[in-house]
Amino acid sequence: MRELTIGKNDAGQRLDRFVAKSLPLLPSALLQKYIRLKRIKCNGIRAQRDQRLREGDVLQLYINDEFFDKPREDNLFLTLFKPSLTIVYEDENLLLLDKRPGLVVHADETEKVNTLINHIQAYLYQKREWNPKWENAFTPSLCNRIDRNTGGIVIAAKNAETLRIINEKIRDREIDKRYLCITVGAPKPPKGRVQVFLVKDEKKKEVSVRDQPVPGGKTAITTYETLDRRGELSLVEVGLETGRTHQIRATFAHMGCPLLGDGKYGRGDVNRRYGETRQALYSYKLTFDFPTDAGLLNYLKGRAFQVEHVPFREKYFG
Repeated sequence: MRELTIGKNDAGQRLDRFVAKSLPLLPSALLQKYIRLKRIKCNGIRAQRDQRLREGDVLQLYINDEFFDKPREDNLFLTLFKPSLTIVYEDENLLLLDKRPGLVVHADETEKVNTLINHIQAYLYQKREWNPKWENAFTPSLCNRIDRNTGGIVIAAKNAETLRIINEKIRDREIDKRYLCITVGAPKPPKGRVQVFLVKDEKKKEVSVRDQPVPGGKTAITTYETLDRRGELSLVEVGLETGRTHQIRATFAHMGCPLLGDGKYGRGDVNRRYGETRQALYSYKLTFDFPTDAGLLNYLKGRAFQVEHVPFREKYFG
């Protein structure tokens, strides 16, 4: 329990608004809940959310210590009262999450609070599986990332050993990820393996594609199979033998069949015609191949997981 004494400059404010300003990490819905549960008192008696404070009043706050911290990037998850996650699979070591298109995985210049990692940390905190006060260094972490406008399966580690193992398996290509995409036009041949070389432009945040090795170019190998065709659109399953920035989007554009909705590498006229503003790309399936020992995660060997819905597949190929 902590106490706050109302000074002259704070007198006259509504109790709930004063507490909200004093504890910016405390979600407003949780604040109202605490008032109802009598976890916020004024001068030792039950407080009313709309009562006006007077100079000298003493508030008793029966609230977790972490809500009294100053807002920082590493504690903003506390402000999420109702974390929003689509869980594909969960156990004591990890989470597999279906990230929706439009959500950033980590904080960037456009978004600090509504990020996938903040929702994960808020979820585990509220389940009492994790609390930053219990740890010296570890926080629940993402093992892989997906672009803001791409959806699909993201792996989150609940402990340091899982993070180490999954990162090692990703590096050694022992986790197979499959993508679905819609291309404008048909890949030729309908099934194949493509090797190109990608040159990254950091200023433009895009890559250019070369058919032959060039200085600064990184090898990008993509496998694909056309699953269906409807008019000018093709539904394609994609696998990656390398993991390069914008690899799928840039490779298919280079092949002459860019992804529907892709504003960077695609066809603006077609995207506008279909009303699509995000690339039709989804990391829809994940398999733990694990040909080598996986330690405490050996129980996942051979298991495959798939998202329930791929919106653009249902829209155009349902």
